[in-house]
Amino acid sequence: MGLTALRPRFIEIVLAAYAVIVMVTALTRVDVNRGNLGIAIAHGLILLLIWLLLRPNPTPTRELLRDVAPLLLLLGLYASLDVLSGGGRMPAHDEVVLRWEEALFGGQPARDWWLHHPSRFWSTLLHGVYFCYYLLIAIPPIAFLMRGDRPALRRYTRNVLATFCVCFLIFIFWPVGGPYYTFAHPTGMIVDNLPARLVYASLTTGSSFGAAFPSSHVAATTASWISAWQGWRKLALVMFVPVVLMPIATVYCQMHYAVDALSGILVGVVVPVIAVMADRTSPS
Repeated sequence: MGLTALRPRFIEIVLAAYAVIVMVTALTRVDVNRGNLGIAIAHGLILLLIWLLLRPNPTPTRELLRDVAPLLLLLGLYASLDVLSGGGRMPAHDEVVLRWEEALFGGQPARDWWLHHPSRFWSTLLHGVYFCYYLLIAIPPIAFLMRGDRPALRRYTRNVLATFCVCFLIFIFWPVGGPYYTFAHPTGMIVDNLPARLVYASLTTGSSFGAAFPSSHVAATTASWISAWQGWRKLALVMFVPVVLMPIATVYCQMHYAVDALSGILVGVVVPVIAVMADRTSPS
């Protein structure tokens, strides 16, 4: 009697579909950036990894890798976006978003807010919140792993990675540069603090053009908080204030348009809800 492969989880199906879409897209954009051939190969290897993880007779090590591997791929998935866009050679849609901003808010909040209401305190606090994004994403899975709460870890991986995949697909096919590229950078007291310097240093070394709408900072931290609430409510309470301040920080620090932040909240809530509904028919 032959061995049966494991049934794929919802997030493995999402990740496989994402990898196929990126492979095809990358192959059609080799003329934009020759590095896209490497991107196509790398995403083909993701499909191979998923296949290997679903082989019969899983070992404890393979089960652990199955739980954490999608999260370990995140940095590579994000870095691929800049290659796919040719470092900004693909046309961006900032003019459309700027019109939305004008229609909804009567101006450009990402540019006007800090200009009209400069504050050393709020700049320091909100740049610190923006930089804490990395902690808000990293701490919950580490905490769940240390607590031995594998179901919570799997829920987190499902919710957050699915949220990132949705954001990344929008970035690939409808890139928006964002106010960081559209407006002159803030000056004076707004950037004269350590958190602001850390934020700008991180953008210099790890920013991908076209990744503004929706704000993945807001979407991912929202999904991360939802996952923390499901798995360990004390942790969720600790995360609550920076998660609530994240949409404000992205706009005041002129990293995202207000529409980016609002759409990020929507994606960060809706995708985990859909993931929960879809996962009811697949193993956890």
